[in-house]
Amino acid sequence: MPFPATDLPLTATAVLPSAARKARFWDRIAPQYAAGAIADMPGYEATLRRVQALLLASGQAQDVLELGCGTGSTALRLAPLTRRMLATDVSAGMIAIARERLAAQPMAQLSLAVADADAGTWGQACYDTVLAFNLLHLVSDLDQTLLLAARALRPGGLLVSKTPCIAEMNPLIPHLAIPLARALGKAPEVRCLGERGLTAAIARQGLHVEAVERHGTRGKDIRVFIVARKPG
Repeated sequence: MPFPATDLPLTATAVLPSAARKARFWDRIAPQYAAGAIADMPGYEATLRRVQALLLASGQAQDVLELGCGTGSTALRLAPLTRRMLATDVSAGMIAIARERLAAQPMAQLSLAVADADAGTWGQACYDTVLAFNLLHLVSDLDQTLLLAARALRPGGLLVSKTPCIAEMNPLIPHLAIPLARALGKAPEVRCLGERGLTAAIARQGLHVEAVERHGTRGKDIRVFIVARKPG
């Protein structure tokens, strides 16, 4: 069954100034984002296969929450494997495109909602898996986002993330190119993370990191894929 609309208190753009700033940027570029091609399609497909295997590993259909779902491409691929899936994004523009895609490819398992990963009220122990792809470097408060994700997981549940580690790039990019692009309105606020800092942040919320992988097939891969389990 899809999530009723009342299941999710939408504490997003109308509440937090940081959410409003993020939403304005992503709303503006949503059509361009939706039309863009995935830079490393084989790497993306490798990640999807890995996540699909994790969702099927228990032998039972899972309840899944996706944070930062964008225009819904990944949610539409994964939702058929779930019992129910709630995909969220801070951008109403992104969710509008995701809803158009869902209308063209209906599936009862998938629901979509506008919500901020920094402040969403996901409930406690409601999900078997929480997904966060290309998100954790964009949140305003990494520890808060991870705390809410950990609370939302049932005992034994998984946080599955894939995050660009900006700190692993040429120093000119995070310290010069990105600030310049932000000043021109062409880039969002980003967090300069490395693999070690990211895994430490996840561990601070009591999650046990089970796997750290790289799935890229083109040059240096700065996108770290992490699987972390909630005890119990």
